Amino acid sequence: MKVSYNWIRQFINVPESIEEHTALLTSLGLEVEGVEKFESIKGGLQGIVVGHVTECVPHPNADKLKLTQVNLGAQTVQIVCGAPNVAAGQKVPVATIGTTLYTEDGEAWKIKKGKIRGEESHGMICAEDELGIGTSHDGIMMLDDSLEPGTLFSEVINLENDHTIEIGLTPNRSDAMSHLGVARDLRAGLAIDGNLLEFITPSVSSFYVDNRTHRVAIEVENTQLAPRYCGVTISGITIKESPEWIKNRLKTIGITPKNNVVDVTNYVMHELGQPLHAFDLNHIEGKKIVVKTVAAGTVFKALDEVDYTLHEDDLMICDAVKPLCMAGVYGGFNSGVKNETTSIFLESAYFNPVSVRKTAKRHGLNTDASFRFERGIDPNITEYALKRAALLIQETAGGEITSDITDLYSQKIEDQQVFLPYAKVNSLIGQDIPKEEIKSILRTLDINVNNVTETGLGLTIPAYRNDVTRPVDVIEEILRVYGYDRIGTSDKLNASIAQSSRLDNHKLQNLVGQQLAGQGFYEMMANSLTSDKYHTLTEQISPKNEVRMLNPLSSDLSVMRQSLIYGALEAVAHNLNRKQDNLRLFEFGNTYHQYQERQFTEQKHLSIITTGAIHEQSWNSAQRTADFFYLKGAVIAVLKRLGISVISEKPTKMEFLSEGISLNSGAKIADLGVVKKKLCKKFDIEATVHYANIYWDEVLKLVQKERKTVTDIPKFPAVKRDLALLVNETISFRELHDIAVQTEKKILQEVQLFDVYEGKNLPQGKKSYALSFLLQDASKTLTDKQIDKSMNKIQQQLEKQLGAELR
Repeated sequence: MKVSYNWIRQFINVPESIEEHTALLTSLGLEVEGVEKFESIKGGLQGIVVGHVTECVPHPNADKLKLTQVNLGAQTVQIVCGAPNVAAGQKVPVATIGTTLYTEDGEAWKIKKGKIRGEESHGMICAEDELGIGTSHDGIMMLDDSLEPGTLFSEVINLENDHTIEIGLTPNRSDAMSHLGVARDLRAGLAIDGNLLEFITPSVSSFYVDNRTHRVAIEVENTQLAPRYCGVTISGITIKESPEWIKNRLKTIGITPKNNVVDVTNYVMHELGQPLHAFDLNHIEGKKIVVKTVAAGTVFKALDEVDYTLHEDDLMICDAVKPLCMAGVYGGFNSGVKNETTSIFLESAYFNPVSVRKTAKRHGLNTDASFRFERGIDPNITEYALKRAALLIQETAGGEITSDITDLYSQKIEDQQVFLPYAKVNSLIGQDIPKEEIKSILRTLDINVNNVTETGLGLTIPAYRNDVTRPVDVIEEILRVYGYDRIGTSDKLNASIAQSSRLDNHKLQNLVGQQLAGQGFYEMMANSLTSDKYHTLTEQISPKNEVRMLNPLSSDLSVMRQSLIYGALEAVAHNLNRKQDNLRLFEFGNTYHQYQERQFTEQKHLSIITTGAIHEQSWNSAQRTADFFYLKGAVIAVLKRLGISVISEKPTKMEFLSEGISLNSGAKIADLGVVKKKLCKKFDIEATVHYANIYWDEVLKLVQKERKTVTDIPKFPAVKRDLALLVNETISFRELHDIAVQTEKKILQEVQLFDVYEGKNLPQGKKSYALSFLLQDASKTLTDKQIDKSMNKIQQQLEKQLGAELR
């Protein structure tokens, strides 16, 4: 939010000290993110002086140019001028050599000594538009004869020098969404040093009704959405440019002036924090304003000339026939103030913050008015701001007040009542603050002290401080004004160290994340909000179980995700579209389901997704694809790293995987496989994608149960034996592995598959597996007899149970 430093100082009369005051605002919680110098005329008219034309003769080499002698006070110089109205005896503004002037587009150009048609020229006699103080270019600008030559031109005209302060306003500080609010905080901060300044607010005592010839009837149908609504008519106005002082204030905070009426509504909004809207009175049919919701599907043409289709909950300002304005959000195209407008209906209201926010988000609008209404404005400033704006409109546009102010306040918003115990203040802050200082701080913040007891204070919190509702909120207000830097610290540090038996989920996630990162994976983070369209892509993820947002930011973020795969596929598609073809990504995230009415579940998952190659082809190595077995190896490595070693496999039932397996260890702990081509095409992915979903909650249960044992490194050598077996083509390596392990539990350490052959010289329906067996005894060296005995046992069991034959 941008504010004007000079504007703030209209409320509190303090000497200029921009560095001190911006530092104080930051310490008060209104963080100053930047300060920029503002000049109503760019360059500040530096180098422009008053000149006296002492001589003016025709240029000897040009019919339309003249040679002038100009007294600049310290010297007289020759200037070539082409203006038709230049003449001897005039006082004129002169840009001296080295002066920088600026075009309307902000481009700089420097005045240099030069020759024009053979005659030297030492400066330039300026027109209004060349100086940036007007638009006229009919001739040079003529000044008052009483001015002395050499006088700085910046002293002649009313030049505004100011500072634009950029404040990073937090959402809870709706009270500071105006210059009045910022000045109120600054005054409170300055009062800590005993300098309680007068708070100067604009007077509206001169407001009066001239006549009652243009009364507009007001009806509020939905008082829940519009608790307070005020309006008044002003007639006989003239639409024109605003005076310079208003334009300069608006320009300082980055607002482009439009016309006097619109500028006044913007001025008062930024001055007091109350948004206002002016309607062309001649476009209000039936001379009636109705505040209501309209039928869903109603089309409304706004100021930006875009047709918006209204929702049934959108609050609208209507006349007797049609909608005129989205309440608190955006004005209508036909009812706005135009150059030919002569009478207006001026609106000031308090609208329900939630209603305004929903309407703004539904239609993708973000205006200065909605920014304030969404956060909650002061409901008690509505009429005051209306009077202030009406008086300014009369001052800048003329006209008369032609109706009484109609103020409909059916549901009064009451101030908050809070009791503040002294003991709570001191215990929470950690330091005793004098009671009188506490009361003084509260008074500077407009918090009234109703009663004082030995134990605490009875307080009335103004309605505009909707973020201060509890004693702890009041203490925070006291502390930010008192100053965090004034709270002492102890030289003693107290700490307790306790051993916890609870499983550290965060630590385990870091452990697994570091392992995957070491394998070349990148961690990603997708939004938990997703599109409801994804929940129709597979039957397993049903729209019946989705958790839908009540007020979604957009249709693409309308439901909570039921699976991590869609976010992963979005990330893959995003990277593939940017020529990043080799991807290995993982994500820790939650999924959300609603299986019964208002019964929600939240589950943790680890998703891993791969596509492309593990590494690029090189002169010394071939390119290796990140295939199913690579993904399986990564998943198994993660589980083993967590101590889960007893794992069984079976075909996956996950619908979006065309082929794959489920890993089980008492319960299902992972699904992995190839993502169906049909699903990939929904994301415009042509490449083969492999995906694994690890059920992290189930994994944590197993990690808690697993008892980790530590054994010595074997002192005795291991022996390796190989078998080439002929088996039925339906038999898997897992079956061979499990039988071998069950047969020889004592010395068999490992079974590896190192070759598979199917083809010529084998009986039909058969395939050949080449297995490697690692045998080792931790207590002694194995003999050939022991080794042969174990291998024979394994071979016999494989033949008996699976019909395996030794090749």
